[in-house]
Amino acid sequence: MERFKAYRIHEADKKVSARFEDMTVSELDAGDVVVRVGYSCVNYKDALAATGAGRVIRRFPCVGGIDLSGTVVESGDPRFARGDAVIATSYDLGVSHDGGFAQYARVPADWVVPMPKGMTLFEAMALGTAGYTAALGVVRMEQNGLKPANGPVVVTGATGGVGSIAIDILSKLGFAVTALTGKEGETAYLEGLGAKEVMLRSGLDLSKVKPIDKMLWAGAVDNLGGETLSWLMSTMRQSGTIASIGNAASPNFSATVFPLILRGVSLLGIDSGYTPMPLRRTVWQRLASDMMPNHLKDMVQIIPFEEIGGTFDKLLKGQMRGRFVVDMAA
Repeated sequence: MERFKAYRIHEADKKVSARFEDMTVSELDAGDVVVRVGYSCVNYKDALAATGAGRVIRRFPCVGGIDLSGTVVESGDPRFARGDAVIATSYDLGVSHDGGFAQYARVPADWVVPMPKGMTLFEAMALGTAGYTAALGVVRMEQNGLKPANGPVVVTGATGGVGSIAIDILSKLGFAVTALTGKEGETAYLEGLGAKEVMLRSGLDLSKVKPIDKMLWAGAVDNLGGETLSWLMSTMRQSGTIASIGNAASPNFSATVFPLILRGVSLLGIDSGYTPMPLRRTVWQRLASDMMPNHLKDMVQIIPFEEIGGTFDKLLKGQMRGRFVVDMAA
């Protein structure tokens, strides 16, 4: 049986480490669909898992990688046939089920999304969980009544993968987008993605957030949590909507009910891990059409599989912008 390269995460003496190993398909976790992986990508969650910086791995050893795109080579499920291009993201991939950091993957059919028409394997991983999450947040806000005529929207954590893609998507859909960032040198990058305005977090006094403040935003995509989310709550317009996506600053935030009961603000929790499949497929189809970012290639750094270990510290230290796509054939 053909052996292939996999990046596997181990734990010994309560210390987490990861390394390349040779495996066979029969050694992978059980699944209905075997995929020859073309591309994967590196997410913040992948960095937490591979380094042990976050206790996200639920079983050791485990092949890392919460995302993959590739071609079906074997299927025990009639929904998929040999040669089909597919995407698999999130669920338990890379945390308790062998994931996308391997040249082959074996996954449950219920986790697999057929490649939308017009999207390539590379584009699917240039988007990955980050792009899917950004798009899911926008779709949920649209369902809650958000439209460009309502007013400006703000994206926090703007230079990250989710933030970058959210800016591009919202701008493409006609929204006036403000990018909120802590990185002074990234203004040109963010404006290039479509941000109409760039705000620096250093210009905000988050130590004095009011329960209700001046109304600024019709919508917000928040990747930070913490005091930034408290400020967003207080500055939303009437019937404004917030997509809460991340906690890069803090999982905790302080707020009153006043924005909710006096302004009708909606705080939407965005869980990209276990989205029901009908909605998941709808979001991917939107990403292949009207939500496909205009500047996707500008956000992406392509790395060969063998260099994957060098990306994790950069992610955890906030030293990157956009997306890392892993070329599994390189």
